[in-house]
Order: sequence, then structure tokens, then C-alpha cells
Amino acid sequence: MDAPIVFFGLGQMGGRMAQRLLNAGLNLEVYDPAPACLQALLDQGAQPFTQVGEHHHIIISMLPHDQAVHDLYMGATGLLQQLAAGTLVIDCSTISPELSRQLHLEAKNFGLDFLDAPVSGGVTGAAAGTLSFLCGGSASVVTLAQPVLSHMGQNIMHAGPAGAGSVAKLCNNMLLAIHMLGTCEALNLGVSQGLDPALLSTIMQKSSGRNWSLEVYNPWPGVMPQAPASQNYRGGFQSQLMLKDLTLAHQSAKAMQVSTPLGSLAQQLYAQHVSEGHEHEDFSGILQLIRSMDPLP
Repeated sequence: MDAPIVFFGLGQMGGRMAQRLLNAGLNLEVYDPAPACLQALLDQGAQPFTQVGEHHHIIISMLPHDQAVHDLYMGATGLLQQLAAGTLVIDCSTISPELSRQLHLEAKNFGLDFLDAPVSGGVTGAAAGTLSFLCGGSASVVTLAQPVLSHMGQNIMHAGPAGAGSVAKLCNNMLLAIHMLGTCEALNLGVSQGLDPALLSTIMQKSSGRNWSLEVYNPWPGVMPQAPASQNYRGGFQSQLMLKDLTLAHQSAKAMQVSTPLGSLAQQLYAQHVSEGHEHEDFSGILQLIRSMDPLP
């Protein structure tokens, strides 16, 4: 039997990514602190991860924030100090570039091959195996990781050296939040004047306002049956995670003394949205905040 791949983090994204590896017939060990998430993969044929052994050659993680990633790899019993030299470690979490660079350095000290490889494509891309991996690290490690990443994604892009993948992901998600907000504003303005939201979406898709939020992830309920907006904003990418990414982007911009006025405004709006109890809803639910700002008649 092939050496098992270990996958940490089986949430909305990680669970679907791990499922792709199982579908490819790979030997997979999994771990998640949430029993339901863990059991879902065990029911599909994965084995539970118990402890690191010499037979583990590939580690993949998909965790929600910096602290979880730090604790997994560099905590008191962190994995980096336990893994055998030559192990390939792929962190697909969206975390600060600073932590990614620190992980690269620590991994190198233990003779490990490390890659920061956050993803883009959402839960639909994770389920379909069409994700984009934004990789930071050496070109040789990207090549080494390509066979396993190709089971989960179609675009494996080398963004640059250590931390570059994390930088690229924060830039991407900042832009995603901005064009989602713009899409919500435009739809709300049109609907307020009697336009059909589906028709207006089609018009903008075929015009210069065309963007991913319109084409794939429409925020107006009922326009796209498969989108979270048509499922009461359940599933998808949680608003609290978008806020986390916008906060990381803001911190990175501040550290580099780069102006991001639209990104900063997006962060403020998502902070308000989350504070009003929508933290677990999909980020397209920001439409609710935009509509709530309309003056009462």
C-alpha cells in the first residue's frame, strides 16, 4: 500500500479537498477536532490519524487561521519537529505571509520541504477538483507537490518564494470582497428601480461590469439556485473568514505602507456584518447589510 497522506482540517474546503484525494484512490489519514467533520471522511474510507510515523511522507493542512496553523506545526508538540527529514508539508490555509515565512524557515531547519499553497475557487471548486493553488516556496518543491495537488485543482501556480502564495491569496480575497460589494450595490440599485435581478445580472455579465461574483456566485437570492444566496447564505465561505482575510490584508498593507482604501472599507463593512450575527453565513450575504442601509420610505 502506498504511504498515507495526512490531511488536517476537514471543514467546508478541507473536507471536499480530502474527498478528492480519496476519490483518486490515495491512502489517506485525516484529523479534525470536530467529530462530525472527521466522521464524514472516515465513512468514505479514510483512516484516522493517530501519530506521526516514518511512513508519513506528505502532510496537508487546511486550517481556519494563524493560531491553528502555528499550534499544529510549531506548538509545544508541533509537527515540524516530529516529521522525518524529506517530508513534504503543504499548508493550504489562508494565513499571514509572516507566519508562512516563519514556517518555511522552521521546516528548513528540520530538513523538510515546505510549501505555502492557499487555494482559490470556493467550495464548488473544492468539490469539483478545479481549485487554483497559489504556491510559495522553491520551484523544485512546487514540482514535487504537483502530483498530489493535481487531484484537487486544475491550476497550480508558483507565485514566488516563501510566503508568496499567502501574499497572492490575500490580494485575491481583498479583490473578491471588493467586487462582491460592488455587485451587491449594483444589483440593489437596479432592483430598487424595478429591474429583474436575474436579467440585470445577465446584462452586466455581458457588459464591462462582468465579474466572478456575477457569473459564479450571484449574491441575490434566487438568481443562481446553486449559490449560497439561494440557500439562505448557508455553506460557502463564511463571512467571519472573509473578515479574517481582509484584516490580514489590511495588516500586510499597513506593514508595507501601501494604501488600500477600498480594501479598508470592505474590512469595515464585513466587520459590521459579522458583528450583527452573520459570521457563519456565506460572505455573499453582505447584500443584507447593503440593503439594510437603504433609507426607510
